[in-house]
Amino acid sequence: MAAGGGHWTPLSLAEPQAGAPAQQSEGQPQIKLNYLNVCTPSADEQATLKNALAKVSGAPVFGQDFEVSRGSATVKDALPSKYVRLRRDFALQSPMMTAQYSVSLDEKVTIETLVLRMRDPKEFLEISFEDRVSAAAATPASVVAMDTPAARIRIERLGKSSIVLARCDSADQSMYEPLFKEASGLMARYRGALGLRTAFHPDISWLEAAAKTYVQPRKPHKQP
Repeated sequence: MAAGGGHWTPLSLAEPQAGAPAQQSEGQPQIKLNYLNVCTPSADEQATLKNALAKVSGAPVFGQDFEVSRGSATVKDALPSKYVRLRRDFALQSPMMTAQYSVSLDEKVTIETLVLRMRDPKEFLEISFEDRVSAAAATPASVVAMDTPAARIRIERLGKSSIVLARCDSADQSMYEPLFKEASGLMARYRGALGLRTAFHPDISWLEAAAKTYVQPRKPHKQP
């Protein structure tokens, strides 16, 4: 995956060829692989994405309960990072149960994620939105303040495969622009509703300070 300028390109995932035989050793259980076409989802998948976006498009109404955390994470074969996470519970009358927001930073990239979990998972369990920008191009506070557009939408369903739409430079995605626009508008609305610029601004400021330990200004190159 490549990041930069508020845009990222996922791994290209294609649908398996119809009728392709599964390779397996004699006596070994058959392994079934599901491939997600994240660049150009089908018409049915587009309809599912559109319906899911419509279900979470109303004005969010939260209850009193919330949880916020910040910290550092070290994962094998990955750069160390710092993060801020916020969970807020919706009011009982809302069809949604929780909103989970996170922004993380390492020396290369800032990643912002919003996950909305449904109270009744019959149609879908949760929908998530993500954007990522180069850490050198924008600080966490800038990502929040500029309403960085969504670059990835994912729907998780019980007993069914996930549906994903992601920005891909290699594909013509003009027909998906309304979906990206709707997702970006939802992210902007939730940044405000969650209080990322007001009540929880100190937590974003903490990550802003942490960013200085990761992203150092480039020294000018001296000519010999």
